[in-house]
Amino acid sequence: MIEIHLKKLLSAGDGPLQLDVKLEIGQGEFLAITGPSGSGKTTLLRLLAGLAAADEGFIHFDGQVWLDTRQGVRRRPQERNVGMVFQDYALFPNMTVRQNLEFALSKKQDPGIVSELMAITELTELEGAYPAMLSGGQQQRVALARALVRRPRLLLLDEPLSALDAGIRAKLQNYILRLHEAFQLTTILVSHDYREIFKLASRVVALQQGQISQPDLPASVLFSSGREGDLRLSGEVLTIEEDGAGFAINVLIGNNVVRVPAMPRDIQNLQPGDGVTVSFQAFDPELVR
Repeated sequence: MIEIHLKKLLSAGDGPLQLDVKLEIGQGEFLAITGPSGSGKTTLLRLLAGLAAADEGFIHFDGQVWLDTRQGVRRRPQERNVGMVFQDYALFPNMTVRQNLEFALSKKQDPGIVSELMAITELTELEGAYPAMLSGGQQQRVALARALVRRPRLLLLDEPLSALDAGIRAKLQNYILRLHEAFQLTTILVSHDYREIFKLASRVVALQQGQISQPDLPASVLFSSGREGDLRLSGEVLTIEEDGAGFAINVLIGNNVVRVPAMPRDIQNLQPGDGVTVSFQAFDPELVR
């Protein structure tokens, strides 16, 4: 369990912004943080990693005190066992894929973790390549693997896929899920991409003007993205229930369950386990067969 209450005065585009975040995150949870630019999302990740100093507050991680400004406790980044991946790959250009990962090893660590991570992220055949020889998706896979070399308990992802095209993003999302599960991580993702949030996160919170809120999926996530129109996402039917004069279909989309209203004609020949497409035009879910 991670318990945080952090305060920091920020300089936003329209003046000072008071970041005041109180949040609990379960062990093994995959949490997404969304919200408009300039609301403090990246700063929150930097505070968790110890790369920025809070004005006031605390971070408790599974009984360990990482930060407590009242008691004067401030653990350094290297003492927090956190992996972090940014949009910028930040690879060493003069090192091969394997060397980039080996550089992250601690002195007494078993180097076998490097080969294990390269196998999971399908980089083994590229171990001798330099970053300039790799595509953007391949470089980001190296960055993800490198962030996990020291087996962190917490993985922080700051829009790591936003510079990649849709097809590559979808593949990288699968790698992220695979690593999250294989290494039993607690993962926090900052993202504006609602498709990414639906696919990856088990819970989503919104950061607005420095304050955390708990939105109802999917409408609040879509509103926070600032995009409108007909969004269609694929999912799996979990249950079909009577709901007044009609029916309600509970559809699993990514890690989120969306309740979709339906008429009798919509559920003909439909049963749990079937794949369906849900339209969120005007932010109201509607079944598309």
